[in-house]
Amino acid sequence: MNKLFLMKNPDLFQGQKYLIENKNYFEGWYFKNTNLQKGISFIPGINIDDTGNKAFIQVITNSTSYFINYDIKDFKFDCKPFCIQIGDSLFSKKGININIRDESQNLKICGNIKYSNNKNINTNIFAPNIMGPFSYIPFMECNHAILSMQNNTNGCININDETIIFDNDKGYIEKDWGCSFPKSYIWCQGNNFQKSNTSFMISIADIPLKLFTFKGIICVLIIDNEEFKFTTYNNTKLVECEIKEDYLNITLKRNLFLLSIKSKYSKGLKLVAPVKGKMNKDILESLSATVTVTLKKGKDVIFCDTSTACGLEIV
Repeated sequence: MNKLFLMKNPDLFQGQKYLIENKNYFEGWYFKNTNLQKGISFIPGINIDDTGNKAFIQVITNSTSYFINYDIKDFKFDCKPFCIQIGDSLFSKKGININIRDESQNLKICGNIKYSNNKNINTNIFAPNIMGPFSYIPFMECNHAILSMQNNTNGCININDETIIFDNDKGYIEKDWGCSFPKSYIWCQGNNFQKSNTSFMISIADIPLKLFTFKGIICVLIIDNEEFKFTTYNNTKLVECEIKEDYLNITLKRNLFLLSIKSKYSKGLKLVAPVKGKMNKDILESLSATVTVTLKKGKDVIFCDTSTACGLEIV
């Protein structure tokens, strides 16, 4: 598969050559599933560093998180259609089938969730994915892609003695790949809005680019079928960014549009992120943040709504 094909299909496994070359590398997919009360996210992935090639699955709920190690031989992938397998668990854009057992953590997770009505962002040659023209830069430390802004979720997951049921609820899929996560960033995603069929995500990160670092912004708001993008490459400006212990306030401006994001959150749970291929950086993620998004055009408010069960990371 050539680079352009992979760029246009970011859901596919991008790192096959790194398995051969043994260069510092990571690649991870993020499957977020929420109902109005509970959520569970799965992060299957691989990492390559000077100690070898490894596979893993991370799991996070509202109350706990886990990291499960696998041999790289337990990682398999298909391209037509996209599907990855780690151990006995399968992940695709049509759904997930989970079978995790880890005696060392007294952990048993099983069940399946079917996905339907996937809704994704608009793309073109200039912006083959959410990173826009930055997608064409070969030496980015971290690449990001949205695979599904919103999908319907149906099924259930049993985690030890707890059952989480999804009955026409909401899901979200994204992924990252490269060698390292940004040193500092904000990430937030929600699609459980109270008054509208809306999906939202934002990421603001310090991006190293050879001799300098810049503030990278990617933000998407889809209201019904109308998409609003606020990104570095469409001249979005960061007007305000206020971070407190349990409160986040961000304002973005693009031409006549002003986007306000206000979030309340509690302390997150530990996940592990890559640095030069090694999974050794602790980060905190909450699956129970509340986010209010307000969109203005000039002086007119054209959207204002609140989502519960949001994912939030501040690093």
